Amino acid sequence: MEKATFAAGCFWGVEATFRQLSGVISTRVGYTGGQLPNPTYKDVCTDRTGHAEAVEVEYDPAKISYEQLLNVFWENHDPTQLNRQGPDWGTQYRSAIFFHTPEQESAANASKEVLGKSGRFGKPIVTRIVPATTFYEAEDYHQQYLEKRGLASCHIK
Repeated sequence: MEKATFAAGCFWGVEATFRQLSGVISTRVGYTGGQLPNPTYKDVCTDRTGHAEAVEVEYDPAKISYEQLLNVFWENHDPTQLNRQGPDWGTQYRSAIFFHTPEQESAANASKEVLGKSGRFGKPIVTRIVPATTFYEAEDYHQQYLEKRGLASCHIK
């Protein structure tokens, strides 16, 4: 099994999207990329911790590739919006790929370059591609939030 970490706005919809994919073993939402150890949701919402709301995806590379996960990431948010997605704004809602290996870094950069040259967006892609740091699991009520409430989506495409 391998791990991938993505930030694409509010983590509820992002998690629900990745959980539906064949080959994804598990997901968990949390906070990464910031300075405060053991942040809470309340801390992260201050927009002062530097953390992004993110989803950690455990997947079977024999069933789904990292490149396929990247495609889902790009398709399910607007990577041209700086520090926001839809009505949610702040650095915690930034678009970011947190790579775990040099191979993931290379694949993420290549996919960003191809998408940027595709002409699909009228603005530059602002997604940051950075090394994975400590991932702090969010509070239990955030885990599989939409699924627990019988909601299909809150995700904005």
